[in-house]
Amino acid sequence: MFFGLLTAVVASVCYGTGSVLQAVGSRKSARREAALASASGITQHGGPSLASTAKAAMTWEFMVGTVLDFVGFALGALAARMLPLFLSQTVISANLVVTALLSIKLLGLRLSRAEWVSIGVVCVSLVMLATAAGAEGESRGSQAAHWWLLAVTVLLMGGGTLLVHRLGSRGAIPAGLLSGLGFGAIGVGVRVLDGVDPFAPLTLLADPALYAILIAGAIGMYLHTVALQIGSVNGATAALVVGETILPGVLGVLWLGDTSRPGFLWLAVTGFVLAVAGAVAVAWHGEPDSTPAPEPADQSQPRLPAEDLDRTDLART
Repeated sequence: MFFGLLTAVVASVCYGTGSVLQAVGSRKSARREAALASASGITQHGGPSLASTAKAAMTWEFMVGTVLDFVGFALGALAARMLPLFLSQTVISANLVVTALLSIKLLGLRLSRAEWVSIGVVCVSLVMLATAAGAEGESRGSQAAHWWLLAVTVLLMGGGTLLVHRLGSRGAIPAGLLSGLGFGAIGVGVRVLDGVDPFAPLTLLADPALYAILIAGAIGMYLHTVALQIGSVNGATAALVVGETILPGVLGVLWLGDTSRPGFLWLAVTGFVLAVAGAVAVAWHGEPDSTPAPEPADQSQPRLPAEDLDRTDLART
């Protein structure tokens, strides 16, 4: 249990640091795009294009963040094999705290009192969950269930991508939530994956859960990048936390047999609900102000996207 918890905590730190670095790269790319559009007289509408997302991914900050995400993924997968999903996924989702703290330094954000309280609630709930967690279930699900996991993953990731593009600049929270569902599907897929222990390559390649993991990982990463480009880093990460925590936790209990310690069910349920509520609160308070930014006095200067005006800038106006 201890090694599993330590692995999940390190994965959380990697994910949180990676998210902030990706946000730095994404916003640097967005400012360049805005400057080019202003210089050419082109007005930008809606959310980021595939091309702008690809350019964001080419910044050094984003690439380092992506490497940290891969390290976090490997450690998170290991934790998912050793802990109940409602514990491993919730501890990993504590990267919200790392993201919020690093965003103060790297993005120049100033957290409100409500955000600090919400982060505190998430931390307390994680302690409650760790205290209440029992043994992980032994079930790996039937082959039919693995096919269902693949089908639902394709539906969520494909339909979600279309929805986010239709929403345009309003799609930050949906993109974050859908990326979280993708990462949650990875946790479930890793947990039920056949051919891992003992290692059997042919069995592994024949398992639909493997392809659910690959699809959820690729599209989930893309949607997370979009969310960071068009929304608050804390809000996008909090929405991701909700998606990657609720579904795996529920499936772990109902499908895979995860349990709490005898007599601690109430503490596990309370901790789980508080963790999700705290993440939602951070998402709610962390969204950038939707009021359009005033036109700059000098029209020759490029106008920055509204989402790059953080609360500190607004307070000085």
